[in-house]
Amino acid sequence: MARLGINIILISRTLDKLKTVADEITEKFKVETKVISIDFTQGSEIYAKIREEIKGLEVGILINNVGMAYPYPEYFLDMPNGDKLCQDIINCNVVSVTMMMRVCMPGMVERGRGVVVNMASLAAVAPTPLMCVYGATKSYMDKISRDLATEYADKGIIVQSVLPGYVATNMSRIRISSYTAPSATEYTQVALKTIGLQTRSAAYPPHRVMLFGVSWGQFFFPNYMSHLSYKTIHQMWLKAKKNQARRAKTQ
Repeated sequence: MARLGINIILISRTLDKLKTVADEITEKFKVETKVISIDFTQGSEIYAKIREEIKGLEVGILINNVGMAYPYPEYFLDMPNGDKLCQDIINCNVVSVTMMMRVCMPGMVERGRGVVVNMASLAAVAPTPLMCVYGATKSYMDKISRDLATEYADKGIIVQSVLPGYVATNMSRIRISSYTAPSATEYTQVALKTIGLQTRSAAYPPHRVMLFGVSWGQFFFPNYMSHLSYKTIHQMWLKAKKNQARRAKTQ
C-alpha cells in the first residue's frame, strides 16, 4: 500500500516494533505512517481508543491481518491454559475483525467507497481437528466477509475474504519460503492484484489449487477428508509432544 503512495496506519501490540516498521515505511516510501499500540486479545474497551486515534482520518482501506493460532495442535480439552487461550483466539480472530469493520466501515459508507480485506485461511474450509477453535474462527471470518460483500456492494464497498495456505511467517513457524509456502511479501504482491476482482480467493496459485482440492474433497468425501486431516495433524501433535518430552529431560 505504501508503495502506491497510500498513507498507513499500523495497529499491533508491541509499540517498539510498530515504530521500527513505521520508520522504515516512511523512509522508503515517503508516506505518512501512524502507529496505534493495541492488544487485540483484550475486551471491547480497546475499540473506543482506536476510534479516538483515527478520528478525522479517512480510512479507505482496512486490512484485517491480525491473527492468533495454537502454539501447537492439541485436543480441545487439553489445551494449555485452555480457557484463556480460547478467549484470546476468539477475541483476536473474531471480535477484532468484527469490531474493526464497525469502526471503519461507517466512513466508507458515507464516502460511497472503500475496501475491506479479511485474512482468513484455508483452515476456514478444511477440517482442523486438534486446532478446532482456530479453524472455527477462520470460518467465521470467511462467512462474515462473503455476506458483507453482498450486503454493502451497492454502497461502493469491496469486502474480500482471502484464504491463504501456509506462508513463511513467525506464526506458521516456517522460516524458509518455498513454492507452496511463499514469503509474506510474495503472497501480498499476488493478493493485492485480486482486490476488486475476486470476493473470495486464496490468491497465490498453489494455494488456489489447494482451496479447490479441499472444497472438492469436502463436497464429495467429507468423512474421508476429516479422517485424513486428523491423521496429518495428529502427526504434528505427536511431534510436539516428543519435543516437549525432550526439552523436559534436558531441564
